[in-house]
Amino acid sequence: MTTGRKTLSELARHVGGRVIGDEGVEIWRVASIEEAGPGDITFLAHPRYRSYLATCKASAIIVGGGVAIQTPAESGRGFLQVSEPYIALAKILRLFNPIRRYNGQVSPYASIDPTAILGEGVTVFPYVYVGERVRVNRRTVLFPGVFLGDGVEMGEDCVLHAQVTVLEGCRLGDRVILHAGVVIGADGFGYAGEGRERIKIPQVGIVDIEDDVEIGANTTVDRATLGRTVIGRGTKIDNLVQIAHNVVVGEHSIIAAQAGVAGSTKIGNEVILAGQVGVVNHIEIGDKARIGPQSGIPRSVPPGALLSGGIAAAPHQEWLKVMTLLPQLPKLWSAVRHLERKVSQLARRSGKGVKTHARR
Repeated sequence: MTTGRKTLSELARHVGGRVIGDEGVEIWRVASIEEAGPGDITFLAHPRYRSYLATCKASAIIVGGGVAIQTPAESGRGFLQVSEPYIALAKILRLFNPIRRYNGQVSPYASIDPTAILGEGVTVFPYVYVGERVRVNRRTVLFPGVFLGDGVEMGEDCVLHAQVTVLEGCRLGDRVILHAGVVIGADGFGYAGEGRERIKIPQVGIVDIEDDVEIGANTTVDRATLGRTVIGRGTKIDNLVQIAHNVVVGEHSIIAAQAGVAGSTKIGNEVILAGQVGVVNHIEIGDKARIGPQSGIPRSVPPGALLSGGIAAAPHQEWLKVMTLLPQLPKLWSAVRHLERKVSQLARRSGKGVKTHARR
């Protein structure tokens, strides 16, 4: 839902941009470049959408500093030129779609233990369960179906969407957002023994989520076996991500959808894990490392590294041939080394040097 109208000059002041064209044009909605019409502002941040400029009916377009644009007289619209179009778009979207404020009421259909403490302005929707000794601080919102286990502690201005589960003893900082279906504090995957003699290792630690973390729908963060699983301040985690027991994720990192991080791994600050990255246990990923989609990470990664290892799709018959050859590579390599040695021996006997190209 949008609210109010703003002139293009007001929007420019709000995002620190420059107007090219009519500063007084009124804007009341943000729309995609394909669907925008009069009264809308849209944005052009990628060259592939440049062709839409000819047919776009938006009243204004957000563009980057390096984008060549028509003069307003030729285009019939205004432009808002900024250094970072995506950041400007986010700020304008929030301006027209402010965060909803709730009424601070507690539904009589919620189940709240008498020992729980709810701060001022906490909103509790129907069918929420709040266990013993839970503490929920000011202005936090609990949507229907939220489960807070015994001893959970939660900061101010958090939002827990429908069917979120935060299990016993876990802690959330301020302004944490958990989307629908998130599970915080399920048991880590820990068993001793082999075969039929697998004994479950009690998982008696907690999950500690610091301030300004946002976690996407149906993501799981397992409690520690001992101690804490930690998600650092400002980190953003996408949907369908698995964070295992005793993992420590640093501050302001990004973990995209379907990534999985195995137990006791340490991820630094401002790290990016793209979609479907898999990380083995007991390694470290250094600060500001970036790892591309579908990459498997079998060993520690130094700070600032840029890694990728996803396997691109190929024609099916070609892929089958590659997969058939892969198990034979060690044998083929041994054969090459053997042939190299034979060639070297023959070269020495003849007194002539022969270069070999395979890595030794």
